[in-house]
Amino acid sequence: MPLILHVDSDRWRDHLRSTWNPEIIPVAKGNGYGFGNTRLLAEARALGARTVAVGTYTEVPQDYRDDVVVLSPWRPFLEIPQGKNVIHTVSRLADLVSIPAGSRVLIEVMTSMRRHGIGARELRHTMLLNALDRIRFEGWSLHFPMGAGGTSANVREAQELGKAALSVRPGPLWVSHVPAQKLADIGQNVKLRMGTGLWLGDRGALTVRATVLDVHSVRRGERVGYRQRRVQGDGHILVVSGGTAHGVGLEAPTAAASVRQRAIAMAKGSLDAAGMALSPFSIEGKQRWFAEPPHMQASMLFLPSSVAPPAVGDEVGVDVRYTTTTFDKVSMD
Repeated sequence: MPLILHVDSDRWRDHLRSTWNPEIIPVAKGNGYGFGNTRLLAEARALGARTVAVGTYTEVPQDYRDDVVVLSPWRPFLEIPQGKNVIHTVSRLADLVSIPAGSRVLIEVMTSMRRHGIGARELRHTMLLNALDRIRFEGWSLHFPMGAGGTSANVREAQELGKAALSVRPGPLWVSHVPAQKLADIGQNVKLRMGTGLWLGDRGALTVRATVLDVHSVRRGERVGYRQRRVQGDGHILVVSGGTAHGVGLEAPTAAASVRQRAIAMAKGSLDAAGMALSPFSIEGKQRWFAEPPHMQASMLFLPSSVAPPAVGDEVGVDVRYTTTTFDKVSMD
């Protein structure tokens, strides 16, 4: 009885076709944005894309005919797949010197992201200039932050860093987190790596449903679950598909930036500390409380007596992050 991602395939593919153009490089990495990388690579090829990007070398598909950009930077200690279609990202001068001669290389320039990259002041370093003649240079890579400075800040930074890089060696600029309609403001030969905006750009085409596995009536004060917590009132315990193995109930550190967001995070943390956590599962249009922390493949919810419980085998809605959730089944409806 699975946790299912239902996809309105016609609507979803309409969005893909209206979004993609030859300047966009589809990204298929991690959990494949909930769809799985194999499916996304097939969809990218159907769109007409002949270059795709993956996150790591382990995600490079075997026997893939088209070009594959690896976004994580090349390091000499990594196990590197063979193939002339693999384009490496190099982010350090030492690695640029060490990578095998003739390798297809994108040189990553450090941005305000401050994650990987060769600093702008190092772009004319003798080591870099000499290395350009021993590699197959594919362009410059620029990876920008999300949110903080907004679109205009990323575009301005792309213009500045792009100008500096192109003065060293002409070539394509490969950018991330810049709107497609702003590429012309950056330059003439700009490629946009896109994952979330492409695959998850129309959330209305996607619905997540969990299956009800069991329903038990309970009285106030009765103990339930692994941790034998007492229920707070009369009602029902629902056991539904979806647990920690799927990514349910697992959270990254808060990205709260505003005062309001921080206040919400603090209030939520106080509830968690008191043993109360709101689940992503919805019944009759309202998110329901976990009865206890989710199990590996299922979750226990408390439903008050004022709400009629669903039957075993029914489906309930789930609000999850697609990039952190592994679904049992993707249904192309």
